[in-house]
Amino acid sequence: MSDIAPILLDWYARCGRDLPWRRTRDPYLVWLSEVILQQTRVAQGRDYYLRFAERFPDVRSLAAAGQDEVMKLWQGLGYYSRARNLHAAARQIVAEFGGVFPRAYADVRSLRGVGEYTAAAICSAAYDEPVAAVDGNVYRVLARLFDIAEPIDTTAGRRLFAELAAAQLDTRRAGRYNQAVMDFGALQCTPAAPRCDNCPLAARCLALAAGTVGERPVKRGRTAVRPRWFHYLHVVCGGDTFVRRREGRDIWQGLYEFPLVEMPEETDFLRVADAEEFRAALGGVPWRLVRSVALPEHRLSHQRIHAVFHRIEVGASAPLRMPGCLRIAERALGDYAMPRLLENYLSREEM
Repeated sequence: MSDIAPILLDWYARCGRDLPWRRTRDPYLVWLSEVILQQTRVAQGRDYYLRFAERFPDVRSLAAAGQDEVMKLWQGLGYYSRARNLHAAARQIVAEFGGVFPRAYADVRSLRGVGEYTAAAICSAAYDEPVAAVDGNVYRVLARLFDIAEPIDTTAGRRLFAELAAAQLDTRRAGRYNQAVMDFGALQCTPAAPRCDNCPLAARCLALAAGTVGERPVKRGRTAVRPRWFHYLHVVCGGDTFVRRREGRDIWQGLYEFPLVEMPEETDFLRVADAEEFRAALGGVPWRLVRSVALPEHRLSHQRIHAVFHRIEVGASAPLRMPGCLRIAERALGDYAMPRLLENYLSREEM
């Protein structure tokens, strides 16, 4: 055990957060919390965790659910591949492990969507398996404590930090230690304005001594951000409208949206209406543009979505069959899992 582990564990006993998934050693619930908290703040993830745990109290109930129900319950959390992987992994556990959450690290690691960090977090928290869990908080704490200039987003950097994290691990209390260092990064050694003045590790912090706290951890570079221009067709026919389910490997897979015309650049409605996708969607029936609503830029990790929603009315008796779409009652839109972008539009329409 390293000399920093007792300090971190003492700090955690006094300052650690009381979170619902820390009151259990059920590996299924620990896994559920870890998947929800990927790319999600604890304050937001807590309610989702409680709802999922109530609706799906065990892995068999999650596996038996339909994908639409899982996606609807996940709606608003973003990074929807997490929900699809969660559901697929639950079915994998039923098929390959008899519905019992696996215990061996290699078996946990084999589950759909479970990487090294998540497997380590589950196995240490549920079974006290002596494996170090390395997330963004751990990278930051270690990079500052040891004043490491190696970028964390390189193969060499990830290997270095994995070895360093393993060397600091309290192998007798692995789960508690992993939670301690992650909480320490979230509450004490924060990305901005870390509380160095009352840090119990200040005397050991090499970055503090060198004046490089604000420069750690180091990242080599960022992925380029891609702009996209979406034109949604909110087609109203009597009291009905049309939605489609997103498929393929693009964003929001498995969620529902209005028919979409994506343009290569910013453009006006006349050009959209002249697009082949638009003409195919409306099928030659008479239509009337009621209004167009441009939403503020919608930011994803590596994309910026510029969306305009066009509310279009066609006659209630029009023989409209939009290819690849479901015809549903407008009042039923809330029953379908949709990206937050569409939620924002619909909330404006209700105003």
